Amino acid sequence: MSVARPVIADGAMKTPSAVSLDAAALQQLLDALARARAEIAKAVVGHRDVIDQLLIALICEGHVLLEGAPGVGKTLLVRTLGAATGLSFTRIQFTPDLMPADITGGLALVPDEQGRTHAQYQAGPIFTQLLLADEINRATPKTQSALLEAMQERTVTAAGRSMTLPRPFFVLATQNPIEMEGTYQLPEAQIDRFLFNSVMSFPSEDELDSILDLTTGATQIVPTQVLSADDILRGQALVRSVPIAAHVRRAVARFVRRTQVESAEVPADVKRYIRFGISPRGAQCLVLAAKGHALLQHRYNVSFDDLRAVLLPTLRHRFQLNYAGEADEIDAEALLCRVFDDAIREAK
Repeated sequence: MSVARPVIADGAMKTPSAVSLDAAALQQLLDALARARAEIAKAVVGHRDVIDQLLIALICEGHVLLEGAPGVGKTLLVRTLGAATGLSFTRIQFTPDLMPADITGGLALVPDEQGRTHAQYQAGPIFTQLLLADEINRATPKTQSALLEAMQERTVTAAGRSMTLPRPFFVLATQNPIEMEGTYQLPEAQIDRFLFNSVMSFPSEDELDSILDLTTGATQIVPTQVLSADDILRGQALVRSVPIAAHVRRAVARFVRRTQVESAEVPADVKRYIRFGISPRGAQCLVLAAKGHALLQHRYNVSFDDLRAVLLPTLRHRFQLNYAGEADEIDAEALLCRVFDDAIREAK
């Protein structure tokens, strides 16, 4: 997500009286998000946390990298989200022979009324509001990088000019963790542009039974649109008004510092396992995602529980172990949670 706009400081936050002026708009947004959550749940069984993460990403202007085994409902979830929000939707199936111009578009010779041809830019499928990049790790790094500018700046530069993408613009990429043959690992620079790395786990026995009942019968669920692009844009403006206490924000800064190898504040038994720590962009994403989570829970300030709820989906793809950590079979997510809990404990 874009970091051109910094996280709002306490001194720049709206006063309680200013926030109260947005009470009606805020309640309208919360009601719309609740309806969207219920509408998606009609077609997608389980995965409640992932559904919440997608809705948080929508109002936080973030992108999501979805991971899960084939057949757990990744594409269905994205299509249902598109139907519930009414956003223009495009799906790109990434393959090794896909070229950057297949995504962004390019110049084409087009005949005019007199029969003469002239070069005209033909927009690619990236010019949409909701883009499903299916199996993104099957494309070459050159093609994967075609998304970088769009994800960061919301623009596409082609044919010598820069073009603005529709708003809101939301990239939802999927990749299968068990199919590594013929795939290309996403570079760190691109992974860092995703607000969330959401993992769709295998359904439980009860959920699987509900899936079979829902998908093998004669009745088909058709999602209804309950959100609009204007609702999402209003939500993106409102979410930044959610206040965060100074000691909570300071705890985030302390936590992020303790994931940096060069920092003297990192415990020795943690430092020996870290390859890459959390970047300032990661810290911004954590705070903004926590604000979105607080709103989704109908609370109007960020708590440590909000930070903990979005910690792993926000940071698991930004925190990497070195060879020593992999050799010792260290659980990266458990280590991340441990460092976070230590930083929070000192703030209380």
